[in-house]
Amino acid sequence: MNTNRSSELFGKAKTLMPGGVNSPVRAFGSVGREPLFIAGSRGDRITDADGNEYIDYVCSWGPDILGHAHPTVIKAVKRACDNGLTYGACHEGEVLLAEKIKAHYPSMELLRLVNSGTEAVMSAVRAARGFTGRDKIVKFEGCYHGHSDGLLVKGGSGLLTGSVPDSAGVPAGFTEATLLARYNDAGSVQSLFEQYTDSIAAVIVEPCAANMGVVPPKDGFLQTLRDITAQYGALLIFDEVITGFRLSAGGAQEYYGIKPDMTVLGKIAGGGMPLAAYGGRKEIMEQIAPLGAVYQAGTLSGNPIATAAGIAQITQIEQTPDLYSELDRKAGILENATKKAGLNVNRVGSLMTVFFSDTPVTDYDTAQSADRTEYARFFSYLLEKGIYTAPSQFEAMFVSYAHSDDDIVKTAEIISRYRKEN
Repeated sequence: MNTNRSSELFGKAKTLMPGGVNSPVRAFGSVGREPLFIAGSRGDRITDADGNEYIDYVCSWGPDILGHAHPTVIKAVKRACDNGLTYGACHEGEVLLAEKIKAHYPSMELLRLVNSGTEAVMSAVRAARGFTGRDKIVKFEGCYHGHSDGLLVKGGSGLLTGSVPDSAGVPAGFTEATLLARYNDAGSVQSLFEQYTDSIAAVIVEPCAANMGVVPPKDGFLQTLRDITAQYGALLIFDEVITGFRLSAGGAQEYYGIKPDMTVLGKIAGGGMPLAAYGGRKEIMEQIAPLGAVYQAGTLSGNPIATAAGIAQITQIEQTPDLYSELDRKAGILENATKKAGLNVNRVGSLMTVFFSDTPVTDYDTAQSADRTEYARFFSYLLEKGIYTAPSQFEAMFVSYAHSDDDIVKTAEIISRYRKEN
């Protein structure tokens, strides 16, 4: 596989950017390779700078649920660009997108559009503290909620495979109000509330963890979080940056039948453009300026290009009645092939992770027991056969509607041969 152009670009990038990348997981360091530089994408394929084509199961880390460069979304973006890239002012697209989001997430009685999942989580946590008058936040080991200072404590995603376990540059005072619980261990949450009864503003959780690899919630776990937070007057925040519009049109809260107080959505709501949203019960969101004393602002929030993409993507989701059944069917083929190959796999809907572990992965500790060296071999094996997956043991594979049956079957056959050939 010729990667000379990617290697050349990486060499230049290292003189311009830390590690040659603009996001750590792109560095491919955990799999012992140089990163690929992507030149284009369409449908279920991406093409690198050397002209190599791959069946893509990263899908820009989730938002390309319809596939890359979906014609409806691209057309909407081009049309919006003709009217200008940004106004820094109110426009109809903000209203139309907010209406669509609220229709699928009725728990978001009021919502705000922002630019990234990190910004949305940071803003939701601030709103929760402002509403409750409390300071402490409960998060779970292995769940990643962006890179804001107060939440970089045993986070997932690239933090699990990078050289920095949490982050330098974060003052101790920023994390003193962050309490750690164990995912899928409701007792650990109960213990924290018993110790900090009147101090906890909110529990924030990935309702289906996807940043320590895919780890589904145990039966009753989310309902217990709902019950505990209600009992102690704290808020329950669902971080649906990954699961929103992916597990169902109504996200994990519809899929599992649990209504949170606040919800965070990521770039899937913006058709893959830089857009995110946070929202919740009306009385909570009315604490946000200009109505209340909780400040949050952004010149590019709800910008016309991202809202146009979001409206187009959600409309297309609404007009594709077999979307989620097809995603589940296709991902199920990959899951079955993985199991037949004797590999450990977790799957929920179109999210899945192959773990090189002898024990079921149900939480942060069992995820950490996975063999990262073996995963690196698996990643390279797939890549050299034209299959592009996450360069980290602790990320998800994403299946899109654009993945053809032929490509799904081809991928399944390649996975099924891994053990025989390695």
